[in-house]
Amino acid sequence: AAKIGAGFRAFFRLAEAWGLSAEEARVLLGQPPRATFFQWKSGRVRRVPMDTVRRISWLHGIWKALQILFAVPERADGWVRRPNVLLGGQSALERMLAGDVTDLAAVRNLLDSARGGGV
Repeated sequence: AAKIGAGFRAFFRLAEAWGLSAEEARVLLGQPPRATFFQWKSGRVRRVPMDTVRRISWLHGIWKALQILFAVPERADGWVRRPNVLLGGQSALERMLAGDVTDLAAVRNLLDSARGGGV
């Protein structure tokens, strides 16, 4: 339970750094009910669907990969909103907000492959 609480704290720091609205954050977490989302945000974490745990893991991996790729944190955080030719001109955030966990995986895989080149 402590590990999941830490995961949520990291997620909400990431959401703030990326400038996510509550609705965007909910979509990235798998669209939990609004009341549940705000309970999680306030630190009251009880049962968490495995899908949400996986999503937090993917998102943390995306955040970490961006920190590695960009020396300046503001550039790393801003990257998620910039149009990206490798994503058909949409931003990484737009792709992730499509709502499926595979969209998170696609962005993560793009970043992992970019470590050898440029993003």
